[in-house]
Amino acid sequence: MKRRTDIASDFDEIIERRGTSSEKWDRYQGKDIIPLWVADMDFRSPQPILDALQKRVDHGIFGYTRPSEGLAEAVIGHLKAEYDWSIDEDWIVWLPGLVTGLNLACLAVGDDGDDVLSAVPVYPPFLSAPRNSLRNLVTTHLVEDGNRWVFDFADMERAITGRTRLFLLCNPHNPVGRAFSREELCTIADLCQRHRLFICSDEIHAGLILDKDKEHIPIATLSTETASRTITLLAPSKTFNIPGLGCALAVIPDPGLRGHFCQAMAGIVPSVNALGFTAALAAYRDCKVWHRELLEYLRGNRDLVHQAINGIKGLSMHHLEATYLAWIDTRKSGIHDPTSFFEQAGVGLSRGSDFGDPGFVRLNFGCPRPLLRKALDRIGAALGTKVS
Repeated sequence: MKRRTDIASDFDEIIERRGTSSEKWDRYQGKDIIPLWVADMDFRSPQPILDALQKRVDHGIFGYTRPSEGLAEAVIGHLKAEYDWSIDEDWIVWLPGLVTGLNLACLAVGDDGDDVLSAVPVYPPFLSAPRNSLRNLVTTHLVEDGNRWVFDFADMERAITGRTRLFLLCNPHNPVGRAFSREELCTIADLCQRHRLFICSDEIHAGLILDKDKEHIPIATLSTETASRTITLLAPSKTFNIPGLGCALAVIPDPGLRGHFCQAMAGIVPSVNALGFTAALAAYRDCKVWHRELLEYLRGNRDLVHQAINGIKGLSMHHLEATYLAWIDTRKSGIHDPTSFFEQAGVGLSRGSDFGDPGFVRLNFGCPRPLLRKALDRIGAALGTKVS
């Protein structure tokens, strides 16, 4: 039977998620608050994924499961087609989630008491994973350069100590929405090589580049030397909206580094579940049309959010190159606790301090546009600005 890969999606459709044990929606159970916080989208997953899951469910048996036949080939083909990155199947380590990979990377590199470097603001598990692994977290700060956020490389180098072993990179970046350029990534790779640092690169948002003149560049593709020192974390979960199915992967070219990573997993990390493997195969193999449609819709949402937020007194945000996450500066608003303030206005946002940067909030615009407009109207009204 021919697989359906050409089914158009209605991204404006509002699907009721209350009462479905949704972490995102049930946080505000019984309250009139639109949740735009945790990074999952309010769109129905692509039809080819739903069809593949239904077929697997209809089989009726869910025993211990290996990766689906053809899954490694689908991942290899995807990375080659999208990023001109040629990898071997042996480099792939399957994981039940990307956060697991961040923690394993910290365990696999260095010793107790060593330093792990990262740049804030950043996805909260970057800040907790080193401590979970008995490492010391050392941070540098992204800085504003015109209408974008960039690394302060001089400060980053100053932060490196004799015990720094690992740099945690987020690219595309959550929450500032950068797709870092080749020049920026080369500077990072050179710095890490000079100081003999390994790199763990979270590239879970690789499929969510919104600017048509930008591209995602896996840092491991820069050189053989960089690849040998890099753990790249990937997953279909953000791009294809299947985070609850728990399937991710690490690409680790160097056999020694890969061995340390797998050793850290032993006896602790469970296998990916049967439905996670099934969904991942369909995502990488059959969802290109849906993916193109999604990016067009997200571009429209991104532009709507950018215009609205920068038109509200006291709020601002920089242009977003990637992801469906807006990083909003509230420091000129005079609001002491912006997350609580906007919850009272009927919109649930992520707290900036969780990312290492108080005074900001993160807004997830991966939702139907009518719902997004309603949330932006509420944010504007709370600060005395009519948005639409």
